[in-house]
Amino acid sequence: MSPTPVRPPAAALAVDLVAVLVFAGVGRASHVEGTGLLQVAGTALPFWVGVLLAWALPRVHRDPARPAPAGVLVLGGAVVVGLALRLVTGQGAPVPFVVVTAVVLAVLLLGWRSLVRLAGRTRRSGA
Repeated sequence: MSPTPVRPPAAALAVDLVAVLVFAGVGRASHVEGTGLLQVAGTALPFWVGVLLAWALPRVHRDPARPAPAGVLVLGGAVVVGLALRLVTGQGAPVPFVVVTAVVLAVLLLGWRSLVRLAGRTRRSGA
């Protein structure tokens, strides 16, 4: 039996967008760049576009809290579209940034989904 999907899906989308905002904020802070909301949002913007495009896919809406396929699709959208937009806007995407981006977004976007699944299993088993 699969866990109950996150209702409403808008809550899952909000968590994804906040996760990307956290990624951008931590990244800016670690490079001693401005951490004002507008600055962090500007950094997050290309990755938010990728998240929103992934959310346009029906497979994400079916059960948005599932690590796969929903989480993998959202992660792919965030990383691929986000990095592509950085490149076309002249912001660059050096290899170390690509690796850190993929790893951190994977931890954040797949991590919350995994925790939701685990909590659902634990609650159903009565543990």
